[in-house]
Amino acid sequence: MGSIALEGLSKTYPGGFPALSDLSLDIAGGELLVVVGPSGCGKSTLLRLIAGLDRPTAGSIRIGGTNVNTLSPAARNVAMVFQDYALYPNMTVRGNLEFPLKMRRMGRAERRRRIEQVAAMLELAPLLDRSPAQLSGGQRQRVAMGRALVREPAVFLLDEPLANLDARLRVQVRAEIAELQRRTGTTMIYVTHDQVEAMTLGRRIAVLDRGRLQQAASPRDLYAHPANTFVAGFIGSPPMNLLPVRLEHSGRIVLPTFSGCPLPGRTEAPKQTAVAGIRPEAVRLAEQSSEGIAARVQEVEYLGHETLLHFAHEAGPACLIARLPGLQPFARGDAVRLRMAPEDWHFFDGAGQALG
Repeated sequence: MGSIALEGLSKTYPGGFPALSDLSLDIAGGELLVVVGPSGCGKSTLLRLIAGLDRPTAGSIRIGGTNVNTLSPAARNVAMVFQDYALYPNMTVRGNLEFPLKMRRMGRAERRRRIEQVAAMLELAPLLDRSPAQLSGGQRQRVAMGRALVREPAVFLLDEPLANLDARLRVQVRAEIAELQRRTGTTMIYVTHDQVEAMTLGRRIAVLDRGRLQQAASPRDLYAHPANTFVAGFIGSPPMNLLPVRLEHSGRIVLPTFSGCPLPGRTEAPKQTAVAGIRPEAVRLAEQSSEGIAARVQEVEYLGHETLLHFAHEAGPACLIARLPGLQPFARGDAVRLRMAPEDWHFFDGAGQALG
């Protein structure tokens, strides 16, 4: 199992565009790390640097304790699966799995052993004599993964491998990838822009934005303790409600977006507070007409098992989302009152960093 240590890793492309900036991160041997962030944040660049397809501008990459900055991709024992399956259409499944082993001039008996082992692991044994054109999207993705696994790599890199699959198949293959990593114990870095995919697959998640590491933590910690407003607004579906606040001399915190209404149940906060955040499931309906904040329903999203209600104060633009269980009997324009517990609020300073 190959551990990975990234120290001060940076990559600047011609023209001065910084794809990655001073990224430091340790990945344990046998760990499944998910890297998530919006398009253009540096996720794929990170994988290309680890694989050796690009060279870093600064910093070092260590795999299994060895500095690999100057090693060729072939010498790193790293396998990579791209968004595009990139299978050889003129070869059978067996031929696709065997090709990287032939390139290494591996003996026939050992090639057969590895192919049979990986085919059994990925349930490809009945498909070995088929061509890629005869396979479904999920089967092709498994072949692409198998072609990487037969090499028995120290590190397995996956660059948005499920992007071309439909929603149902993504769920299925995602579960297969998690189970595969548990069985093989291979160090795996999985890149995606889908934060739901990241939360359900990763044991640990690294969040990138504009080439910089924002936070690396377990899914639970990312959700409950975001390091800044970017992580708070990116992780979660729907994401955390982020509202500008104003501190008064009396110590009260008021919400300008709700006509200066005081933050319910909260009279003190760190003095640097500029933004308050609350998760949609923590926004509840007040049981009495005298409680909470007055709001008006701006939009209703019925999802079957839950309802998302978009709220605004009076006739203003929607600025608060609540997640309520089941099918709620509300319509656009309904007046309600909202209650939010003091302990559910998060506070951030003017630079977007979490406070207290």
